Amino acid sequence: MIRIKFFKSGDLLKGFECKGHSMSAPSGQDIICAFVSSACYMTANTVTEIIGLEAQTAVDDGYMRLEITGSAESAQDILSGMKLHLTELQKDYPENIKVIITEV
Repeated sequence: MIRIKFFKSGDLLKGFECKGHSMSAPSGQDIICAFVSSACYMTANTVTEIIGLEAQTAVDDGYMRLEITGSAESAQDILSGMKLHLTELQKDYPENIKVIITEV
């Protein structure tokens, strides 16, 4: 199962951690993993490269983490969009995706 944990501080999303595999198909053919990976990479790249916010990041096989270290106000639209996207995917694939919101 893919678990996506969003970090929230008050009303602001500060980042996310995504880990695991959906195990819905063989590696390279798993569209659920591709959906989630694409959303994570787009969000992380937008936050760091387009918006230009400083963040702690980590990437490994089946793992990605992004935590904004300064003000996260300008990243709320992209993080909220990612959360909505993955929450909707979770409805379609409840055995493969779990979205969690945690206070930091």
